[in-house]
This record gives sequence, C-alpha cells and structure tokens, in this order.
Amino acid sequence: MNKEVLSDWDGISLIVLFIIGSGSVTISGLEAKQDVWLAVIISIVIALPLISIYARLQYIFPSKDLFDIIEICFGEFIGKVIIIFFTLHLIAIEATILRHHGEFITIVGLNKTPIIIIIICFSILSAYVAKNGIVILGRWGKFFILIVIFLTFIMLCLLIPNMNINNVYPVLSNGINPILQGTFKILVFPFSQIIVFSTIFSNFKRKKSPYKMYLLGLLLGGVIIFVTSLSVILVTGVNEASSSYFSTYTAVLRTDIRVLERIEVLSSVLFALGGFVKISVHLIAICIGISKVLDYTDYRLIILPITLILINITYLTWDSTMDFFEFDRTVMPYISFINRVILPIIIFIIAEINRGKLSGKIK
Repeated sequence: MNKEVLSDWDGISLIVLFIIGSGSVTISGLEAKQDVWLAVIISIVIALPLISIYARLQYIFPSKDLFDIIEICFGEFIGKVIIIFFTLHLIAIEATILRHHGEFITIVGLNKTPIIIIIICFSILSAYVAKNGIVILGRWGKFFILIVIFLTFIMLCLLIPNMNINNVYPVLSNGINPILQGTFKILVFPFSQIIVFSTIFSNFKRKKSPYKMYLLGLLLGGVIIFVTSLSVILVTGVNEASSSYFSTYTAVLRTDIRVLERIEVLSSVLFALGGFVKISVHLIAICIGISKVLDYTDYRLIILPITLILINITYLTWDSTMDFFEFDRTVMPYISFINRVILPIIIFIIAEINRGKLSGKIK
C-alpha cells in the first residue's frame, strides 16, 4: 500500500520538526518545577531504548509499517481490532493538536476570529500535503528544518539578557517525585509521539535507516527541547511558566530589543511550521490505519472525508479552552502511554520471541 521511499535526512527533518513544534510556544513537564531541565534529560535517556524498539520492529520486518507488524504479530482479526483502537488514539491526538493550534492563534492573535476557521485552514492545508504523499512532506521538512533551527537559535539568543540563573535554584528542592512526574509527561509528549512515524514509514534507503532516523531525530529534537525548556524557566521562573497555557510564548514576550519589534512572531512561526508537520503526519497515519482495516489499496482516497470528520471532532469535543487544556493535561497522557509505550513493548516482545515463526508471514 505504502511504497513511498523517504531519504534518511528527510525523515530526520520531519522528526525534529515534529518534536520541537509545540515547544516553540509551550513546554511540557512543568510538574518538575524549576527542575524541568533535569526531567528533559531523564526523559531523553528513557526515550532512547523506547525509540530503539520502534526502529527494531521495522528492522525485523522490512518494508512493513507498524499496522502491518501488528497484524503479523497478533493475527488478522485481533490485529485489526488493535489497529482500530490505535487509530482511534491517533484521531484523538490529531484533534488535540488541531485544537491546540486553534486555541493559540485565537488567543494570541486573531481573538475575534472563530476558532473553527483556524481549524479548517490548518486541516485543508495539511490534507493537501497529505494527498501529495510522504515524500513531498519529507522534502518540505528538509527545506524548512534549517530555517526552523536558525529561528530557534535567534529566539533563544534574544532571551539571554532576561535570564536569571536564580530561577533554577535550588536544584531538587522538591524531591524526586515532581521530577518523575515531569519526566513522564515529557516522555509521553513529545518524545513517544515519534511512534506515529512507524505507521507512515515502511520503505527505507537502507535496512538500518530506521535507527538513524529515529535516534538522531530524537537527539536533535531533544537537545532543542532541553535548551528551550531551560531558557523559559530562566526567563520567567517556574510560577509564571506554570500559570501560562503558552509558556514559551510568554517568555519571548519578555524580549526587549529596540531595533526589533514583535519578536514573538518567531515563536508563532515555529509553532505553525512544527504543528503543520504534526497535523499532516497524523492525518496520513490515520488514513493508512483506516485503509488497513477496510482493505483499501491507497490511503489518499479517504483523506478528504477523514479531514472533514476530524474538523468536526476537533470543534465539537470541547466546550471551552479550559475544558480542552484540562483534558489534554489529565487524560491524554495516560491514554498515550498505553498506546505509545506499553503496546510497542508488547509487540516487540512477541516479535523477538516468535521471530522465526513470524518471518514466514512476511509477504
């Protein structure tokens, strides 16, 4: 079904953009308080073996995506049931990403524009790119990754005059539990989200390409998340960062450069570019998952109807901004942990134990 071949650097670019997108306006793991930078480091260390599992599965089953691997490991019937639940999880994630972007643009910029307009614009643009395929999205990512990294560097450099080293002291003053809570949130969002790429990547230039793409993408994106999170805490302090829906954007607003005005636009641009990648990748993954269940030969055939359904789900699910952020903070991390951490580990164990038997099922 999915025979598109992505180069290693195209895939790495998409993963990095995917990871750092939301971090340009908000940071995850503030449960760790001023030790959030330490939680980022720990979550990267934990994420490395987890991401290696994603890569290992695609190394064991060449030319297969995660949906194919699920069917191979669990059989056709149980496999399709698991695919349905996993796809529903992707739909929920897609809806939260779309709503997050709609809320941000509505709150900080177009506060008189109905949020549904923002959601429709992002959805249609992402559907257009998804229709053109993963390869086109990868080339787009490779072009924009240098721009995004450059803008991120400029934005963080402009924050330096407003940084206060006292904002990260005292270290470990709240004990280890808050750090573990922050580590859990960061692991779930954004690092474990990389699993979605295993549903859209199936054909690689080289057999070991999954390791290079996933691990290097994680490390590059993780370093940027670490620097961004530390910078936000140094600028705003943990109390202000925790009380804001968009903590990074709030920190950028502190920048006072006379020759530059509206520098917070950089944060918005980075958020839009990263979000565009997230929305497009999840849309493709959802359509591939539904196509597997329905035995369609081309996921592109259902992109438009699925996009229209997602627009309605995104708009109608939450009654207010507060309802959305409460759901995103309290419910989604645990649902995501089951689908993005527990499930891959189970698949990995089954694949390794029964590797000889399962190899015969690969067509």
